[in-house]
Amino acid sequence: MDENSGTKDLVEKAGQGDAQAADHLLQLHREPLRRMIAQRLDKALSARVDASDIVQDVLIEAHRRLSDYLRNPIMPFRLWLRQMAMDHIIDAHRKHRLARRRSIDLEKPLSGPGDGGDSSLDLAGQVMSHSPTPASEALRAELKLRLDQAINQLEEGDREIILMRHVEQMSNLEVAGLLGIAEAAASMRYLRAVRKLRQFLVPGGL
Repeated sequence: MDENSGTKDLVEKAGQGDAQAADHLLQLHREPLRRMIAQRLDKALSARVDASDIVQDVLIEAHRRLSDYLRNPIMPFRLWLRQMAMDHIIDAHRKHRLARRRSIDLEKPLSGPGDGGDSSLDLAGQVMSHSPTPASEALRAELKLRLDQAINQLEEGDREIILMRHVEQMSNLEVAGLLGIAEAAASMRYLRAVRKLRQFLVPGGL
């Protein structure tokens, strides 16, 4: 699995008992986790729960379980955190549904856009390559809204691979490993998803 050298170095130092490296390791992944979680919160839930609160819960659990991970790192650190975050997202939807006594569709945890940050705009620049760059913040906001709406029209599998590549900034190798498929297959799935997304953004686009 792909893992940047900074993370690898910190994991190694933390495994040797360096407490400062362990803290730095967790803080290094705070913002990527926030983007990943925000994009996966149901619209109703995101209005009531801040993604940063879930991030904090994930990091607290990660700190508690870090020594176990370091003794047996069965997967890259980034994916270990991601798996933990997905569990917290599911739990947050479940708790919110029970508290509000109404249904929140747990089958589609990606159904509502959160605050994914500038990564959405970066993706829009790729799928709408022939469109001009927005000249104002108003146009940037409109473009991000259109992109979020288009992403939510994708089937769940296509939506997930778009989010993994552009919100979580995962490499094709990481996506392939997470999905349990060959790199070539992951690449093809991604290209198909981008094509479908472009069709929603630009009618008739290829």
